[in-house]
Amino acid sequence: MSNQIRTRIAPSPTGNLHLGTARAALFNYLFAKKHDGKFILRIEDTDLERSDPRFEKDILEGLRWLGITWDEGPINPTQPPLKIRGGKEGLYIGKFGPYRQSERIETYKKYLQKLLDENKAYYCFCAESELEKERESQKTVGAPPKYSGKCANLGAQELKDLKKQGKKSVIRFRIPKNRKVKFKDLIRGDLEFDSNLIGDIVIAKDLNTPLYNFAVVIDDYLMQISHIIRGEDHISNTPKQILMQEALGFPTLEFAHLPLILGPDRTKLSKRHGATSLNEYKKTGYLPEAMLNFMAFLGWNPKTKKEVFSKEELVAEFALTGVGKSGAIFNIERLDWINGLYVRRMGIDKLTELCVPYLVEAGYIQKIPNSKFQIPNKFQIQNYKMIKTDKKISFKDLEKVIALEQERIKKLSEIPKVLDFYFKKDIEYEPDLLIWKKTDKNKIRKNLEILQKFLESLPEKDFEKKNLEKKIKNLIAKEKMGVGEALWPVRVALSGKQGSPGPFEIIEVLKKERTLDRIRGAILKLSKNIP
Repeated sequence: MSNQIRTRIAPSPTGNLHLGTARAALFNYLFAKKHDGKFILRIEDTDLERSDPRFEKDILEGLRWLGITWDEGPINPTQPPLKIRGGKEGLYIGKFGPYRQSERIETYKKYLQKLLDENKAYYCFCAESELEKERESQKTVGAPPKYSGKCANLGAQELKDLKKQGKKSVIRFRIPKNRKVKFKDLIRGDLEFDSNLIGDIVIAKDLNTPLYNFAVVIDDYLMQISHIIRGEDHISNTPKQILMQEALGFPTLEFAHLPLILGPDRTKLSKRHGATSLNEYKKTGYLPEAMLNFMAFLGWNPKTKKEVFSKEELVAEFALTGVGKSGAIFNIERLDWINGLYVRRMGIDKLTELCVPYLVEAGYIQKIPNSKFQIPNKFQIQNYKMIKTDKKISFKDLEKVIALEQERIKKLSEIPKVLDFYFKKDIEYEPDLLIWKKTDKNKIRKNLEILQKFLESLPEKDFEKKNLEKKIKNLIAKEKMGVGEALWPVRVALSGKQGSPGPFEIIEVLKKERTLDRIRGAILKLSKNIP
């Protein structure tokens, strides 16, 4: 075994990347990098019926999106995952591959046979109906459910006869009797298990179909894993795996079991609490930096008042001593706060690039074919057409529009809703929303008419916030209008919302024609509602 620290994450591709798996991957990554070690990605896909290449792709892409890059794994993390399964031998990265269990069957077969030859494992022919009766009987007397060992001592002839009859069998590992299996968990301290309460466990359906508890022991040994950092739901598997390590002559590894992620009601995080798949958070518009920062605090306390860490800072600060034993509460409000912070810190060009797909999906804009042009040292800029108004909008104009809400949004998916007033041709709102506090409707209408005439007199170049704000405030003072009674109805007329960016910012992006159209529309609404 190498003296180098080597950690791993070994997800099963039977579903999308779960938050719990992503958090475990992060902790393994941080621990390895903190100690100049290696982080390994292994795909546990021996369950061929439930494993699906699309789930493997989701796992790979989710980890790469978070920036959790593996040093060894089924593909190179810097390359697009074009071939998830059935690729050429040698496409994996690392010297201990392949890194998919489905491609390691011959290796497992060799070790299974070794255990059988040494009488440390045996074939069991008990039917599931027999085992169920056995478990029910044990429950009635308050005994822990475990296999009775009925097939543990079959003679050679009995074994031969049962196989000849074509009876289905599995391979069981002999759990040594009267053993106290002790190990020091790096998070929970000393743990002890009584082997008499475990019973002989199934480790393979046959020589070509190993199961989790067996395959993981072989892989961790051959890939020279030094530390197993995983969820506390695996604690009960640890004594079984330690006993198999001993039976095969493998060294015992270091174990650390992370607290479960809990919902606000302190039950295990599930779909009833909201999204559990990392991909759902990505689609909703959470940023990878925010997700990474948020997940790091699910069970870990850096013992500092600092709340926001970069990936590099997390590596420098991370220690298993900071991981707690009690469940980590998933707080969506905190995630929203962190994500909003990263949104506000982001350059407007990058933020606009990330928001465009949400506007396209909402049906507000579409690409104008063959309209890309290159900005030096930046990226390709695409021009768009606003579907509702049939007007062109440049990327630079989109930047100005999205900048209106950069300080307010918490996630990217909010952009279409908060900026719909810009992309729609007509906006709908109740006339009463135009009224500032208890101001008379006639007064509000007259104020809008004064502002309309003033704006009509200005050239297009003055429709910029820095020029316009001063001019309109001078007009308000000259006409002896209250600031609220003058600007509130303008903002509502332009946005149709009770909460929106300020009127000067909106005028700048709507420009002269659309600004005047909406103010005229507001005046018309008020005229219809004034007796």
